[in-house]
Amino acid sequence: MPSCLAIAAHPDDIEFLFAGAMLHLADRGWDLHYMNLCDGSRGSTTMSQAECAAVRLKEAQAAAALMGAKFYGPIFSDMEGEYNTANLKKVTAVVRMAKPSIVLTHSPIDYMEDHEVACRLAVSAAFSHGMPNLESDPPTDVYMEPVTVYHAQPVHNRIPTGELVVPHFYVDTTSVIDRKIDTLACHASQKQWLDESQGMDSYLETGRQVGRDVGKMSGKFEYAEGWRRREHWGFCGADDDPLAKALADVIDDQRTK
Repeated sequence: MPSCLAIAAHPDDIEFLFAGAMLHLADRGWDLHYMNLCDGSRGSTTMSQAECAAVRLKEAQAAAALMGAKFYGPIFSDMEGEYNTANLKKVTAVVRMAKPSIVLTHSPIDYMEDHEVACRLAVSAAFSHGMPNLESDPPTDVYMEPVTVYHAQPVHNRIPTGELVVPHFYVDTTSVIDRKIDTLACHASQKQWLDESQGMDSYLETGRQVGRDVGKMSGKFEYAEGWRRREHWGFCGADDDPLAKALADVIDDQRTK
C-alpha cells in the first residue's frame, strides 16, 4: 500500500495546510503518517509550558486518529528547532519507518522560522533515508525506494517580503473541507491563543478561509490547497509525480498550461 508522510512544525499546521490532500489520499487507499516537529508548548497565554505541551499532544493525536494517520511524536519545543545532525537523525528514522513515496512539508520560505526549520529537516530526511552511513535515531533500517517531496503554500500564500507564491498545482478540497475542518477542530486549545496572538478570530473559520483563498487563486475550485513539487535530484525519478498522479481527478495542474 502506498504511503504519505506529512512533516510539519506545530500541532494544527497539518490541519490548516496539508489535510485536504491527505484525506483524498486516504480515500484512495494510501497509508497516512503524521509528524509535528514542535510540541506546541508555547502556543498559549493561559497554560504553563508543560500543561500546554500535554494538551496539544493529545489534540494532535486525536487529529491524526481522525484522519486515520499513524502519529509520531514531536522532537523539540516551539522556537527551539534547529537544523542539526541530532534532529536530522530523528526525522530520518521516521521517514525510514513510514516508508513514504510522498513527503508533504512546509514551504521552504515561510512566515516563521519553525516552519522553515521543519521544512529543511523534512527535505534532508527524505534525501538521507537511503544512506546506510547516516545512522538514524533510533537506529532504523534504510529505505531505498524513491521519495518525492512536495511543499505546501506559505501562510497567506506569500513569502515574508510579500511576493505571491503560485503553486504548481491546485488540489480541489471542496468535497473534503468539512472533514478537514473536523481535524482542525481537534485543536480546541488554539482558539484563545490564535485570537489573542494573531487576531485570527474563529480559527475554524480561518481554516475555511485559507481554503477559499487558495480556491480563488485557482480560478476553478471553491476550496483548494496548493502544492509545489521539489526537484527530483537525489530524491526520485525525473518524471515521478505521485501526488499529482494519485489525485489526478481533483487537481488543476498549472504546469501543463
